[in-house]
Amino acid sequence: MYFSSLITSFLAVGLSFASPLRKRVTTPVVNDGIILNYALTLEYLERKFYMEALANYTQADFISAGFPDPFYANLKEIYVDEQTHVSFLSGALAAANITPTVELEYSFPATDVKSFLTLSSVLEGVGVSAYLGAAASIMNPEYLTAAGSILTVEARHTSYVRASLGESPFPNPFDTPLDFVSTPIRVKRTKLIHELQNEVYSLAAQFITGGSSPVTLPFMPFPSLALQCTQYYYVAGSSSVTFHDAFTAAMMFNPNITSTTPIYAAFFSGLQKDPVQVYIPQGNADYKIDHLPANISGQVYVVLSTNMTDFSDENVIAGPAILEVYMPGAVPNATLPACP
Repeated sequence: MYFSSLITSFLAVGLSFASPLRKRVTTPVVNDGIILNYALTLEYLERKFYMEALANYTQADFISAGFPDPFYANLKEIYVDEQTHVSFLSGALAAANITPTVELEYSFPATDVKSFLTLSSVLEGVGVSAYLGAAASIMNPEYLTAAGSILTVEARHTSYVRASLGESPFPNPFDTPLDFVSTPIRVKRTKLIHELQNEVYSLAAQFITGGSSPVTLPFMPFPSLALQCTQYYYVAGSSSVTFHDAFTAAMMFNPNITSTTPIYAAFFSGLQKDPVQVYIPQGNADYKIDHLPANISGQVYVVLSTNMTDFSDENVIAGPAILEVYMPGAVPNATLPACP
C-alpha cells in the first residue's frame, strides 16, 4: 500500500500552471453563473481523467492489479456519472443564457492502475470539498439542490475508490469544505491584484496544461506547496512534515517575509482548521513542523498562512497540498516505496 506516498508525489510537487488559468479580470463578481462554470471546469477534468484511464487500461489490467470484477464495470459507471455532470451543468448554463466553459488540455501523472486509482481518490475527494465549499455562495435554490445532488454522488465515488485501495471509506465524520472565495483583493509584490485566489482551483491547475475557453473565470492559483517525500505514514499527533523549499518560495511571493516572520501550516480536516507554527531547519530553505495536529484524519489539506486564525486569501502564501493522515493504531503495515 503506497497511498500516502503517491499523494505526495502527485500533488506536493508544483507543476506548471497553464495560461488559461492566469488570465486576470479587473472586477471579479461571483454569481451563480461563475459557480456553475467553476463546477463545470472540475467536471471536465474528472471526465477526461476517467476517459483516458478507460482507454489506457483494460479490464484485464485491473484484474491483474488485484481489482476483480465488477470493479471495471463500476469504474465505467463513474465515468458515465462525470459525463452526465458535464452535460447537466453545460445545459443549465446554456438554459440561463450563460456561455459554458469547454474542455481544456490535461496531463495526469498516473502510470499504472494503482497510481490511477490513487489519483482518482484524490480528485474525487477534491470534488467533494469543492462542491461543499461553494454551496454557501449559491443563490438559486434549484442550483443549490442540483449541486448537493452531485456532491453526494462524488462522495460515493470517493468512498468506493478509497475502499478498493484498502483505505477507510469514511475516515472523518465530516467532509472538508475548501473555501470558494474570500477576498478579491490581494497584495502581491506591492501590487494590487483584483482577482480571486481559490484553493480548489489551485489543485486543479496542476493538471491543466493548455487549451482555451470562451469563459474567463476570475480565479488564480495560489503558489504550489511541496511536501518532502517521507518513508513513514503521516500519523495524527506525531508525524513531522517538511515543506520543501517553502521559505524560498514564500520570500519570492511576498518580499516582506523574512526568517523571523511567523508562518503557520493550517491543516483543514472536516470542519477543523488547525494551525501549527512552522520553523526553518538550520541551513536550508524549508519550513517544517514536528507534529501534526492530533484530531485530523483522511484526506487532509494544508496551506501556509501568515495568520494563525484567519486563513483567507490575503494571508495564504502557498497551497493547498494534500496528505493522507492516519489515526494512531490505524497505520498500514505495508512499507512505503523509496523516495524518488
